[in-house]
Amino acid sequence: MATTYLHGAYGGIGATQAKSAIQSGTIPVYFGTAPVNLVRGYADSGVINTPVRLTNFTQAQAVCGYSSTWASYTLCEAVSAHFNNPLGNCGPIYIINVLDPDKHRKAEQVEKVLTFTNGRAEFISDAIILDTFALADMAEGTDYSLDYDFTRSCVIVTVKDRTKTTVNATYHVVDSSAVTAEDIIGGVTSEGEYSGIGALPLLYAQEFQVANLLAAPGWSHIPAVYNALITASQKINGHWMAFVAADISLENAGTIEAAKAWKKANGYTSEYSKVFWPQAKTSTGEIYHLSTLAVWVMQMVDNDHDGVPGETCSNKAVPVICQYFGDGAKNRGFDQETGNALNENGISTVAPFNGKWVLWGGHTAAYAFGVTSDALHIFDTNIRMLEHIVNSFQKEWAPRVDKPMTIQLRDEIIHRENDKLAGYVAQGYLVGNPECIFLPSENADSDVMNGDFRWNLSATPTPQFKSGTISVSYTDSGLSVYSA
Repeated sequence: MATTYLHGAYGGIGATQAKSAIQSGTIPVYFGTAPVNLVRGYADSGVINTPVRLTNFTQAQAVCGYSSTWASYTLCEAVSAHFNNPLGNCGPIYIINVLDPDKHRKAEQVEKVLTFTNGRAEFISDAIILDTFALADMAEGTDYSLDYDFTRSCVIVTVKDRTKTTVNATYHVVDSSAVTAEDIIGGVTSEGEYSGIGALPLLYAQEFQVANLLAAPGWSHIPAVYNALITASQKINGHWMAFVAADISLENAGTIEAAKAWKKANGYTSEYSKVFWPQAKTSTGEIYHLSTLAVWVMQMVDNDHDGVPGETCSNKAVPVICQYFGDGAKNRGFDQETGNALNENGISTVAPFNGKWVLWGGHTAAYAFGVTSDALHIFDTNIRMLEHIVNSFQKEWAPRVDKPMTIQLRDEIIHRENDKLAGYVAQGYLVGNPECIFLPSENADSDVMNGDFRWNLSATPTPQFKSGTISVSYTDSGLSVYSA
């Protein structure tokens, strides 16, 4: 008999069975800080501690601001990867920003003398809270206008009185350093206030979107944040399952051996995640966390396969030119063969291969060569495919909850799920003979009379072509041509 009250469509991943309308797309959710201080009316625009949908670069600038100072505004890295990428743009994405200009600001306001030429003055700042800007004895909209150029991180002030040469200005600035890991983790209060990772359930409640990729670049190297992401990824809203992309700290892991030791010591070993090390630099100097690039690649690849996560992000090109180990680091980098020492310990990386820079490593964070006994934990596609099937089942059958459970409905579910499985096999995402069945032994009378029904599904995700080896032998039989 069921030990937990159930009301809805549910699913889960059971124990591995290994021998010798489907979800509409991939929905990434990023957690971090965005320069919403550069957005007019930020306090009333719903951009703090709530999911915000972004679809392109211009819209992202207008909705949540943008700055090239990614270390301070970590979500701008994700915006750039998805919407300003020379290898292709892909979205939509959702962000949950925790930077609150009313809370994370410096106490003292800035006083500045502006010099005007032909009624115009400019100054550089990505920390200014635009809503707090004021000119002495002047009213915005009547005496002056205020604008912002995201390309140059430039505040633009235009006064109507062209005779003005200098005017005193005041404004407050945000203090992004005041944001802590606790802000990123967040939670839900008894009054129903959501924040940080704790605000993830709002995505389905407000947008009816199912998150299936989670990341917090610039924060996920903090163990408490990583653990919060893993916890949040399971049974979102009591139903949905997601996969986590995270990073290993550069500060305490400057070499491959140190990265391996750090991963183990800090428990970055969940099968529901991929972890990455080090970071990477672009030709124009931007520093990307590999978790960001991985989420972008996964969404790109999934979209090429109708939203089905049947292909790994490994060996896919990324817009970088070298590995990055931190300012002043002496490490000159490594090739893919050396990077295999990371892969065999469940760490994915970036490496030069076949004439381009690619993400390298198709394993989950739980993988360890010669140690991993559960086949489910070997490849990222194993986990992501089963999560996709679980989410798909729940999404498809939720509208039928509370309908009469007729024999016809029971069989309709069986046939529909088996049709989807057959489709996955035909497309190459599953192998063998996956099957959805309804077992009397799993549906006791005591459960049935309470309206609780269970279907059992077994499936084998297609294994990745991780390596190929050919053995070439010399033979002297060809010499016979000389004596023919």
